[in-house]
Amino acid sequence: MGRTGEAGAPGTAPDGGADAHRWWALVVIALAQLMVVLDATIVNIALPSAQHALHISDGNRQWVITAYSLGFGGLLLLGGRIADLVGRKRTFVIGLVGFAAVSALGGASTSSGMLFGARALQGVCAAVLAPSALSLLTTTFTGPRERGKAFGVYGALAGSGSAIGFIVGGVLTEYLNWRWCLYVNVPIAVVAVLGAVTLLHDRPGHREARLDIPGVLLGCGGLVAIVYGCSEAQPRGWTAPLVLSLLAAGILLLTLFIFWQTKAPSPLLPLHILRDRTRAGCFLTMMLAVVGMFGLFLFMTYYLQVILGYSPLKAGLAFLPLTAAIVTASTQISARLLHHVPPRTLMVPGTLLASSGLLLLTRMTPHSSYAGEILPALLLMGLGMGLTFMPIFATATAGVAPRDSGVTSATVNTCQQVGGSIGTALLNTIATSSAAAYITAHLHSPAAKPTVVPAGVVHGYTVAIWVAAGVMLLAALTAAVLVTAKAPKHAARTGTPARESVR
Repeated sequence: MGRTGEAGAPGTAPDGGADAHRWWALVVIALAQLMVVLDATIVNIALPSAQHALHISDGNRQWVITAYSLGFGGLLLLGGRIADLVGRKRTFVIGLVGFAAVSALGGASTSSGMLFGARALQGVCAAVLAPSALSLLTTTFTGPRERGKAFGVYGALAGSGSAIGFIVGGVLTEYLNWRWCLYVNVPIAVVAVLGAVTLLHDRPGHREARLDIPGVLLGCGGLVAIVYGCSEAQPRGWTAPLVLSLLAAGILLLTLFIFWQTKAPSPLLPLHILRDRTRAGCFLTMMLAVVGMFGLFLFMTYYLQVILGYSPLKAGLAFLPLTAAIVTASTQISARLLHHVPPRTLMVPGTLLASSGLLLLTRMTPHSSYAGEILPALLLMGLGMGLTFMPIFATATAGVAPRDSGVTSATVNTCQQVGGSIGTALLNTIATSSAAAYITAHLHSPAAKPTVVPAGVVHGYTVAIWVAAGVMLLAALTAAVLVTAKAPKHAARTGTPARESVR
C-alpha cells in the first residue's frame, strides 16, 4: 500500500500531499457499498407486488433474488482482478454507471424475463463495483486509527445493508410502488459517480499483467454452479439430481481452479493470499457468520408479515433496532478498539453475541411479543455482527500488495455471497421439512388447522435457527483458532507489521 506523501499513491492527492478529501471519498465508497448490499434484499418485501404486476409464477419468483446472487457471487473474483489490472477508480465508475443503467431497466420491466435479466446484470455490475470499493478503501486509509474509523463505517454498512434493504423496500413499496425499489439506485449512483470522479485517487492498473482466462472459466464457473445449486435447493430439495449435479460440478471446477492457480503465469487468485492463516481465518469466519445471519433475515421477514400480520412498512421498521445496533458496534466499539486489541478479541465475542441472539429467537411462538422477545434478540444479533464484520474486512485486506488488493477484496465479498446463498438454501430446507413434519404429526382434524399450521411454521423457523446458532458458534471457534494477527498498535510498537503479505 502506498505511503502517505508518495506521489501517485492511493490515499494521496495527485501532487503527492496527503489527500484532504479522503473522508469525503469514504462517503462515496460507502454510498456504493450500501447500494450493492441493499439490493440483495430491497426487492424481498416488494416481491409480492412485482409478482402480481408481471404475472410471475410461484415457481419462477425466486429468480428475482437468484439472478442477482448468481451474477454477483459468481463473478466477484473476475471483478476483483479486473480492478487490479485496469485500475480501481476506473472499474468503480464503470460499475456505478452500469448498475444505475440496469436498475432503471429493471424498474421499467414489462415482463418477468426483462426483470430477471436486469437483476442478473445488476449482479454483474455489483461484482465489478464491490471489490473496487473495498480495495479503494484499503489503499486510501493506511494508518491504524484512520483505518479503524473507515472500516467501522464500511463494516456497519456491510452488516446492516441487508436490514436497511428491508426498511427501504417497505417504505417504497407502501408509499410508491415496487418499481422504486430499483429506480432508487439511479440517484444514488449519480451522486456516487460525481463524487468518484472528483474525490477518488488511485494508481494506474497493472497493464503488463494478463487476465487468466482459464482461471476465469474454472473459478467463476465453479462459483456460479455452487450458488445456482444452493438456490435451486430451496424449491427442489438437496437430493434433487439437478442440485447434486450443480454442487458436484462446482466443487470439481473449484478444485481444478485451485490446481490451475499453482501453474498459471498470472493467476486470477494468487494462492499466497489464501496461505496466510489469519486471512484464511477471516474468509472462513465471514462465510460461517453470514450463514448464521441469514437465519435471522430469512425467517424474521416471513414471521413478522405472515405470522404477526405486519404490513411491509412495519416489518421493515422492525429491523431498525438491528441496523442501529450494527452501526453502533461497528463505528463506536470496533473502530475504536481495533488498533488497540487483536482482531479475534472482537470477532469471537461478536459471533458469541450473535449466537446468543439467535438462541433467544428459538423460543418464539405464533404469539410472541416483539418488544419482550424479538427486540432483545435483534439487538444482540446487531451488536454481534457489528463487532464481527468490521475487523474481518480490515484484517483480511491488511498487508496485501496493491496489485492484489482488488482480488483480495473480491474474495471477502465472495465468502459473504456464497455464505448467504448456502445459508438461505440450507436453513430454508430445514425449516420447510421441520414445519411439514410438525403439521403432519399434530393436524388431526381440519378444525385444528388455523392453530396447528402457524405453530408448525414457527416450529420450522426455530429448528432452522437452532442450526444457524450452531453455525455462528462454529464461526466463533474458527476466529479463535485461525485469526492470530496482533493489534496494529502493538505491532507498530514492536517494529513489526500487524499483517504481512505472504509471498
